[in-house]
Amino acid sequence: MSSVLKVDVVTLFPGMLSGFLEESMMKRASKAGLVEFRIINPRDFTTDKHNTTDDRPFGGGPGMVMKCEPLFAAVESVKTPESRVLLMTPAGKTFRQADARRLADDCSHLIFICGHYEGVDERVREALVDEEISIGDYVLTNGALSAAVVIDAVVRLLPGALGAGEIATEDESFSSGLLEFPQYTRPPEFRGMEVPEILFSGDHGKIAEWRNEQALQRTKERRSDLLPDNTEIGENNA
Repeated sequence: MSSVLKVDVVTLFPGMLSGFLEESMMKRASKAGLVEFRIINPRDFTTDKHNTTDDRPFGGGPGMVMKCEPLFAAVESVKTPESRVLLMTPAGKTFRQADARRLADDCSHLIFICGHYEGVDERVREALVDEEISIGDYVLTNGALSAAVVIDAVVRLLPGALGAGEIATEDESFSSGLLEFPQYTRPPEFRGMEVPEILFSGDHGKIAEWRNEQALQRTKERRSDLLPDNTEIGENNA
């Protein structure tokens, strides 16, 4: 697999992504040669004078559907045998941290298709798409926003993307199946709120145990669906 992750995004709204891809971690990862971004506009692959990318749905109904011809042409202009084509859609599988890790570790070329209007012609899904992804049970204006979320989650897992001295991704929420434990920094006391004494103890074993207990408790309170039925919470955190 290539050491550089190639990311192509097929979207009708390039401006929604161009700024995002040129800031912060995305910019650093790109400059470091870890990832290459391209934004592809389906309008550039239309053949009529109006650059039409959508039409009314067969069978009637509200809204418009993205046409298959421009999308096929756009994707096929960059697709290779190594490509994995991802369709951003509310009907897709809910995206998880494990999916981000899988895509970061196993893929060298990701192509995102960003839907709009009432979605894309079903033939796009049937013939082009390897995976359908949703970032949650809600509807956005178009898939560019959700593609940005997935891209961020994947790229930050590339070795070197976060830079020297930055946080280890292994300790973050969801990486271990739990939400992340509470974090503190200076000052040790602020407006009557004190940092737990255990964090000043220097006993790394006890600190690790405390953090694990806190992560379990936080997960139980906020996202109990992430816990196996037989997971026990320590008495100190009940």
